[in-house]
Amino acid sequence: MIELSGRVVLITGAGGGIGSATARTVAAAGASVVLHDVSTDATLALAEEIGERAHRLAADLSDPAAADALWQEALQVHGRIDVLVNNAGIYPPAPLDESLADWMGVWNRSLAVNLLAPAVLCRAAVATYRTQEDGGIIVNLASRAAFRGEDPDYWHYASAKAGVVAMTRTIARQYGREGVTAFALAPGYVDTALNKVFAEEVGVEVAARDTGLGKVAQPQDVANVIAFLSSGLATHATGTTIDVNGASYVR
Repeated sequence: MIELSGRVVLITGAGGGIGSATARTVAAAGASVVLHDVSTDATLALAEEIGERAHRLAADLSDPAAADALWQEALQVHGRIDVLVNNAGIYPPAPLDESLADWMGVWNRSLAVNLLAPAVLCRAAVATYRTQEDGGIIVNLASRAAFRGEDPDYWHYASAKAGVVAMTRTIARQYGREGVTAFALAPGYVDTALNKVFAEEVGVEVAARDTGLGKVAQPQDVANVIAFLSSGLATHATGTTIDVNGASYVR
């Protein structure tokens, strides 16, 4: 059993499938959780389920400046943050036949939420962890798409997630001696609302056939890995990217 008593975990996008599963898992292991989403309503039921060790905050990460304010606000809740889980993300299509203005608009919003806001939060986390007793842990959600690419309408998503991987490696290499460890997770298809369009138009069974297991990952599969990384038991794995894709892509 992973033991997280006394640890404070900030989870962005906590109202979604992976975020909520992660919150439940780390809270069950004893952690206090700061639950972020674009509105506090998105995490109300989750916070009530977890109880007194859950605290809700809201920020629109399409404005990366809001990410820094989120960190500062979250830091005030318990006076420390031990683990940052950069989980929030968006997956809007950007078809090539759209106008250039519309296509760039999707890119700008996607990069803001999927890369720049996590970068701002990582920046704040590094600054805090360098002076915080016992340092801290960063877990960034990347994607299989960072390595194998993505479908035609989602260049922006693959590009952002590749940036997340490179950022995580840089943080691990440069700040480990100051108490900062950083990890990236690269899920494949996970059965969440983020993949609703694919599920409706193509079918989950198609994604399942692409895996070595014959089934797609559930949010809990990702949450279990995040909980382990949050424990501090994997210090010397800092800088690594952990694939959670059912062998649909093997590096």
